[in-house]
Formats: sequence, C-alpha cells, structure tokens
Amino acid sequence: MTKNKKLLALLLALVVLAVSLTGCAATQKSDSANDLSPIPANGRVVGTSVATDEILDALGYENVVGVPHTDAFQIPDRYKNVKEIGSPMNPNMEIVKSLKPDIIFTPKSLEGQLKKGYDNAGIRSHFIDLESTDGMFRSVLDMGKILGREKQAAALNADYQNFKKELAQRHSTGKKPTVLILMGLPGSFTVATESSYVGSLAKMAGFENVYGDGNGKDFMNVNTEDMLQKQPDIILRTSHAMPDKVKKMFADEFKKNDIWKHFKAVQNNKVYDLDHEYFGMSARFNYKDAIAHLEQIANENQ
Repeated sequence: MTKNKKLLALLLALVVLAVSLTGCAATQKSDSANDLSPIPANGRVVGTSVATDEILDALGYENVVGVPHTDAFQIPDRYKNVKEIGSPMNPNMEIVKSLKPDIIFTPKSLEGQLKKGYDNAGIRSHFIDLESTDGMFRSVLDMGKILGREKQAAALNADYQNFKKELAQRHSTGKKPTVLILMGLPGSFTVATESSYVGSLAKMAGFENVYGDGNGKDFMNVNTEDMLQKQPDIILRTSHAMPDKVKKMFADEFKKNDIWKHFKAVQNNKVYDLDHEYFGMSARFNYKDAIAHLEQIANENQ
C-alpha cells in the first residue's frame, strides 16, 4: 500500500469513528432481521473485524477465507495465513468477491455503511452486535446456528451466563463508586454510557456510571461543565485507536483545561488510563480480563 493510500484509509477510519462517537451510525439499532439459516457444511466465511474473527475462532470454525488487515490487534493464530481483505471499516469488495464466500460477518455498527455493497455483490451478510457482552453472546448463538456450531456456541454462552451470575453476587452489596468514562480519538473525546461496551464492563465490575445508560445511546457529547456537576468518584479514559496519541491528548487536556482541577477524581488522583486492547469500541473475548482490571480499581475505591 502506498503512503497516500495509507493516509486515505486512516482518514476514512477517523471519519467513520467520529460519526459513531456522536451517536449516529454506530449507535443506531438496525431494524433488519438477520437470516439464521445454515450455510453449507464447512462453507466459506469472511470475518471483517478482529472481534468477529475471535468469535469464529472460539467456535472452532476452520474455513475462514478472509480477514481484515490490522496493525493494532492480533488476528487469531488459526487464521494468520488467511487472505487479508483490507480495513474493517472499508473492506476491498473486489478481494471479497474473489474469495466467493458463503457468508460475510461484520459488526452491526457498520451495517448502514457496508450492507448495500454486500447486496450489490450478491454476498450474504450477517451483522453481529458487538456493542456489549450481552449482544456479543446473542450473536455467538446466532452464528452457531448459521455455522453448524450450536453446541460450541451454547457452551460459550453458558460460561458467560455463569460468569455474570458470579459478578452479580460479588457486587450485590456495598457502595458502588461512581464513574465518568471518556472515549477518545486524537483531537476529541466523548462520554461512554452503560450502553457502550466499555460502559457495560464497568457496570458488571461494580461501578455506577454518572450518565447511566444514556437512554440507549452508547456515547454522548457532553460539555465539561455538565460533567463537573456529576462529580464522579473515578474517571476512566480509553481510546478506540492510536492509543499513544489519545493518551497524550488526554494528558494535555487535563493539564491545560483548568476545569479538570475542580473534579474530586482529579484532586484525589483517581484518573485511570485503560488499555484499548481490552477497552475499545467492540466486545471481545478478553472481557474477563478487562473486568478483573476494573474490579481491582473499584475495590481500591470503595
């Protein structure tokens, strides 16, 4: 890929992310019903995101013929030699068509952007919910039906449901620390609610989000004066992409903008930068490790 093409791909990714963070494309719930009829045994499958491919790997599915290009994350080892199809947000449709997939799996947040292209190419698509762990496991069950991996999907879901019960029991009593969660990309940030993936993790880990579930919105644009009125016990900061740049952006923002010194979380040194490997935009199978890290922070602040 040439330098200009790389720059174009990066700019496209940032534009798509900016739309999603303002509560538009990525937080709209699709009204379309996914077809759950099975594909042929050992059918050809394309997974357009790392999180999607992690689900396919967890289901033990072998015949994945297309995976995304990624510099930020690791594709499961099972698929390390599989053909790359380009950016998760803008797959190369000529490559996808050449692979002759029986189905292509894509995050639901990109349905509005990509479904028409799949339809025009005559490719069956299925959009999976990665906005929360609950949504991910509903999608795991759906994918199990499509891929003939229902037993594996049921086992994964049962493990998750048991894990949720254990968490609920652990956090049924005691004071819950309040939290403000900031999701950033270079140059801007927004508030993550309980409806977002990182927000749902924090809720399970025993936090109370000062913006609740956002009335179903994953992310909210809120001014800092309103945030200050909430006076969270803790502030969590994370990123979708380019974590080093986002971390520096947050550090500069909190240093240069005087309003932050009035937050008791800042005064009490209760501001934490989270690893985007575990706390990004999409639900992933490393959710247990992510929650364990959040529980440690919550326990230290009860």
